[in-house]
Amino acid sequence: MKLWERVVEARLRKVVEICEQQYGFMPRKSTTDAIFALRILMEKYRDGQRELHCVFVDLEKAYDRVPREELWYCMRKSGVAEKYVRVVQDMYERSRTEVRCAVGQTEEFKVEVGLHQGPALSPFLFAIVMDQLSEEVRQESPWTMMFADDIVICSESREQMEENLERWRFVLERRGMKVSRSKTEYMCVNEREGSGTVRLQGEEVKKVQEFKYLGSTVQSNGECGKEVKKRVQAGWNGWRKVSGVLQRESRGRCTGQC
Repeated sequence: MKLWERVVEARLRKVVEICEQQYGFMPRKSTTDAIFALRILMEKYRDGQRELHCVFVDLEKAYDRVPREELWYCMRKSGVAEKYVRVVQDMYERSRTEVRCAVGQTEEFKVEVGLHQGPALSPFLFAIVMDQLSEEVRQESPWTMMFADDIVICSESREQMEENLERWRFVLERRGMKVSRSKTEYMCVNEREGSGTVRLQGEEVKKVQEFKYLGSTVQSNGECGKEVKKRVQAGWNGWRKVSGVLQRESRGRCTGQC
């Protein structure tokens, strides 16, 4: 099945053009590209003594929430031939699952919403969905960057950020997705006193001084000291794990020569 999914994915990639703002599971793109672009933008605004407002949007159970009808619609709108839409539909029509609980396993039941977890084709299908959903609200990179369901949007003012965030929420939730109010976080780079916070539907978005973006810690002061320390510590930890083995091997060679 995985081999067949790889074949389908390869054919879909030939006809579907994903926007430049999507860094996840795209050829010649990786997390380092998105992290680098965000850091350069933050440093530019820090050096220019200007505020930069960033919101890291979290989608609740992103893969599990994708409506199947929305998936078919997005595939067709992206230019996927109907025969391949039917191929993917066939994969999903036959999907069934069961739940393991304290008293045993439930009977099998049909899964009618969401993308399959684990299959090779799912990440690209999700990229197609996000590409279409974000079409009317996304800005150029690095003002909007996506890595699968990890979204960061940036603006020059708090008011503009609130407006952009509300537009994203409206578009995503209108199409079946849901923005997590508790996990979406806001950061202001080079913040001036009294710049306030960002609200989403009347609720304050959690304001942070640092955020782990795609595994890398970004700080509101635009610096990367904590990330450097983390990398150095990881290097030392790796060295400690192997240093004992290396020393034993070195002593063994010395003993043999003697």
